[in-house]
Amino acid sequence: MCNFFSFVTDNNGNKYYFDWKQRKEHMADGKDSSELDSHSYIAEFYGFEDTNSPFNKKQEKYLNKYEYNPLTKEFTKDYIGKFDDSKEAEEWVKSVDFKTIIKPLIIKPFFNPLTDRNPKTVTKKDKELLEQWASVRASVGYSVWDSVWDSVRNSLGSSVWDSVWNSVWASVRASVGNNVRDSVGDSIWAYTSSHFDIEFDYDFSPVVKLWERGYVPSFDGKAWRLHKGPDAKIVYTWEKGE
Repeated sequence: MCNFFSFVTDNNGNKYYFDWKQRKEHMADGKDSSELDSHSYIAEFYGFEDTNSPFNKKQEKYLNKYEYNPLTKEFTKDYIGKFDDSKEAEEWVKSVDFKTIIKPLIIKPFFNPLTDRNPKTVTKKDKELLEQWASVRASVGYSVWDSVWDSVRNSLGSSVWDSVWNSVWASVRASVGNNVRDSVGDSIWAYTSSHFDIEFDYDFSPVVKLWERGYVPSFDGKAWRLHKGPDAKIVYTWEKGE
């Protein structure tokens, strides 16, 4: 499966991809990021064919296929065709202004709160933020995914999600179990919203601030918790009515 940002290069050093204008046009036709960042679709769009015909010089098999996540700075070589230009391709993509690719994208430091932050104590403000987040999540109807995904699905929401879900969820699950999965997922999607200059229907800033402080909130249907550290240790528990 191809991820944002996908591009291909040919033997002449040309680069093929979809910029923001093209992405908007494709979105209007009902396409999403899984197609716009598909190497095969990019190749097809620019006239390259999946063929072995010796008379066809625009063959997909000669293209080099790359991916780059501008938030994690991870560069991936998916496939090398005839000539390896990966060094030049990596230098080029790291110099790209990604506002020209996804206009609402906010490039900022991207981190895992459980490993990249270490708050010493839970403050009064942290507790207030947790209560605010609990209220927002209830208002959204426990479907933060829908709210954020509807706005960023044609961008790189899934890339942000994939970058943190596995490590964050594994730690929290080991700490309190599977019954908080949805709430942790909602926290990640709410944090994802902070990477886009988009006016969402709800204010996700409480959980974004907790995340940036070094806490991952979870909820099991009865109690809210704040987790911190590599082992997602529970450092605060709050039940409505307390």
